[in-house]
Amino acid sequence: MDYIDLQPMRAVRGTVRLPGSKSISNRTLLLAALARGRTVLRDLLDSDDTRHMLTALRALGVRCEDAGPGAVAVHGVSGAFPVKQAELFLGNAGTAVRPLTAVLALCGGEYRIDGVARMHERPIGDLVDALRQLGASIDYLGNPGFPPLAIHAGALQPRSEVSIRGSVSSQYLSGLLMALPLLGAQTVVRVDGELISKPYVEITLNALRQFGVVVERDGWTSFTVPAGTGYASPGELHVEGDASSASYFLAAGAISGLSGGGPVRVEGVGRHSTQGDVRFVEALVQMGAAISMDDHWIEATAGAAAKKNGSLRAVDLDCNHIPDAAMTLAIAALFADGTTTLRNIASWRVKETDRLAAMAKELAKLGATVEEGADYLRITPPVQWQPAAIDTYDDHRMAMCFSLAALGGVVVRINDPGCVAKTYPEYFAVLAGIVAGAA
Repeated sequence: MDYIDLQPMRAVRGTVRLPGSKSISNRTLLLAALARGRTVLRDLLDSDDTRHMLTALRALGVRCEDAGPGAVAVHGVSGAFPVKQAELFLGNAGTAVRPLTAVLALCGGEYRIDGVARMHERPIGDLVDALRQLGASIDYLGNPGFPPLAIHAGALQPRSEVSIRGSVSSQYLSGLLMALPLLGAQTVVRVDGELISKPYVEITLNALRQFGVVVERDGWTSFTVPAGTGYASPGELHVEGDASSASYFLAAGAISGLSGGGPVRVEGVGRHSTQGDVRFVEALVQMGAAISMDDHWIEATAGAAAKKNGSLRAVDLDCNHIPDAAMTLAIAALFADGTTTLRNIASWRVKETDRLAAMAKELAKLGATVEEGADYLRITPPVQWQPAAIDTYDDHRMAMCFSLAALGGVVVRINDPGCVAKTYPEYFAVLAGIVAGAA
């Protein structure tokens, strides 16, 4: 098995330029493809997930051209993909599978959507049920409720109202909202149950606005997609830096600051970010970090009290609004002064792996005491840190967040480090660039 051994890190400090947001990159790629006109997307993330989206769009007949470093020019198809029959392999990219399923179901063609084995375990039934309300014809090719899918040219029936469950993944609602403007009719989407990961829906609504579609929402229970003529290109868009990726470096700055390291600054995301994971800094502040922010950067180190105590503060947090960045909090909890509880994270179980089970198992290897609940994780720091070989479960975020455990003064082996290519291929090189010395 491939691995990387991270030596104990005495301190980190410096500045990191973030890669583009995965969530924004894949949303804007799809909307640019569906729009009228040519769109140049700048600072686009180059990773496995965005490559899967680009490959799929090209297979559907969309012209996507290199437009310089970190930029792609997408020639929109005005809502109708030229290719009406295609088999699309989308890896483990939920931000590609869910919205493409919705869009293709309303496009009138014969398509197959597939991915890696783990994608066959990631539910999509709530989205399929909502699309079937509109007359979409979708078959499950394996287990009901899960990919792979066969999408057929159904007898579409625009409806004034559609319902969708929101308690498993916000990507279902996002995919539906991105597809509905193709029908040209006003549609009210009602959310059944509690909508999780609301900030990711905000990213979707913002992307829709940039392409000329303004969706009105009534709280988080209903969304009105207007009648119209579809999407129009804004001409050029810059993709924000990835706020989820920022969490690793900001946490590193806070942890390292406990022993004289830090600060660490991330560039490309700031106080006006449209990404919900920027609120990770609020959790860091509760744990005792000192945060500085501008419109385009965020900086973190340990606050005065944390430096004096030599530890962060243990917290009890509802993390529903920052599901990805909350994984980084689990590592920060190893450096806290007591037991930290992360709540309302049931969505971890349907991500790239069952992250609740995986985090509990791997944290224990480092010497932590961990309690895994149905939708929570309770973490007590190690009495004595243990060097560990961390399994990553083909999950990029497992690899990146556990790299910070090397700040605990032990050697940390990260198995299958190449899994970070899903969103941040250069992660380990960038981390090495801010290491100020070995312990």
